[in-house]
Amino acid sequence: MSALVFYSLSAVVLISALGVVLLKNTLHSALLLGLCLAGVAGVFASLGADFLFSSQLLIYVGGIAVLLLFVVMLSGRSSELKLRQVNDQWLAALLICAVTFLGMRRYIFEAGTAVLTASPQPTTAALGKLLLGEYAVPFEAVSLILIAALVGAVVFSKARERKP
Repeated sequence: MSALVFYSLSAVVLISALGVVLLKNTLHSALLLGLCLAGVAGVFASLGADFLFSSQLLIYVGGIAVLLLFVVMLSGRSSELKLRQVNDQWLAALLICAVTFLGMRRYIFEAGTAVLTASPQPTTAALGKLLLGEYAVPFEAVSLILIAALVGAVVFSKARERKP
């Protein structure tokens, strides 16, 4: 049963990802991107990765909601919502995809023979104990670096006043 759920969610992710790339309407692409990321969250849930499931929903699917609200819905005319999906670099992109597939083919075909030996265990409690225990100082250092980067981005993006 879990294999059926996994493969169904994987099909939803792949089909919606193709829709994101192939559709010309920006609103439809954004909605399909939200569905794709929600499907990825479902794959994480089916594999027992509860922390990745919840963070995927909170961060990425919430980010798509913000994208829909501010970018797509507030973008002036409806003619701006339709974009050309294919550019002149499609041959190079196809070549890169083929090389990537050739490099990963062994792992792709061996993944189907892998067998789950143990039932998935929740990881959130153990991760929380590590982040607030042994790795509390590095975790806080990373947060300080991110805040400094955010403040720096605001300072550098602020328009400088010209002196006469």
